[in-house]
Amino acid sequence: MATLRSIKERILSISNTQKITRAMKMVAAAKVKKAEAATKASRPFASELYSMINVLLENIDTYFDSVRAENPIDNYPELLKKRRVDTVGFLVISSNKGLAGAYSSNIVRFTVKKIKKALSEGKKVKVYLVGQKALAPLNGFKKSLDFEIVSTYTAILDKLNASSASILAEDVTRDYVSDEIDSLELITTRYKNMMTYKVESWPILPLGGCGTAVTKFRNEDINKKELHPLVELVPNPDAILKTLIPMYFTNIIYQALLEASASELASRMTAMSAAVNNASEMIRALTIDYNKARQAKITQELTEVISGANAVQ
Repeated sequence: MATLRSIKERILSISNTQKITRAMKMVAAAKVKKAEAATKASRPFASELYSMINVLLENIDTYFDSVRAENPIDNYPELLKKRRVDTVGFLVISSNKGLAGAYSSNIVRFTVKKIKKALSEGKKVKVYLVGQKALAPLNGFKKSLDFEIVSTYTAILDKLNASSASILAEDVTRDYVSDEIDSLELITTRYKNMMTYKVESWPILPLGGCGTAVTKFRNEDINKKELHPLVELVPNPDAILKTLIPMYFTNIIYQALLEASASELASRMTAMSAAVNNASEMIRALTIDYNKARQAKITQELTEVISGANAVQ
């Protein structure tokens, strides 16, 4: 049986750890409320922007074959054009911090599954990774799977805003327009509630696949017939699409970052809550062991005293 001192030290150690996990739970709970509000507030805008893009594309008969623009993201005809897919790109949004349960491992597992499927179809794979927690596991899989990690972004997750999404959007569209990749899927976690999130892949390039991502944010309980208004494009279709397409594509990435942030914080809060409960159970079990050991020691001391007294008599 362990000594009283060792049991007491273990209880003290677990108590200190419990204080840390309880504090982390409280911090995550405070942050997840803000992240949840930001995520849900952004969903209607993403959905309406998608509807607007659809209406515009339905009312435009022909597109410009090429648009001269300094930024590739402004070259909307290339982003809309479907082509033969030889190289698949995956934009993977993970996290920078751990202690969030199986959050990062679920993303890595899902990503590896998508990579294996693309490789089995004879395609090349390039990965754009947001967050550093998935970097080491994916590097480990490179020993058995032939894919390339093109870029890793870590600072983006520290402060989520439209500028962060613009950086990602410009980088991936540059590679798409220059034929480095032929399609792009975004892998993120869609936030559902405090206890649930889901790892998903959204086809975002060519742009026709973005609707798969946005329609997930619509209220499925509302079943209404959408009107198709007459649309007049002023000053011209090129000017309008050149403005709205980059905005729409950047917004999809920004929405994915918000969803991932809320999911990560919710997962961390749940993990820290479980850690606090497990610590309480361990302290309770160790306290019982401590009391038993203390009682056994007292009984032994009493026995020795009584035996000594009997021997003197």
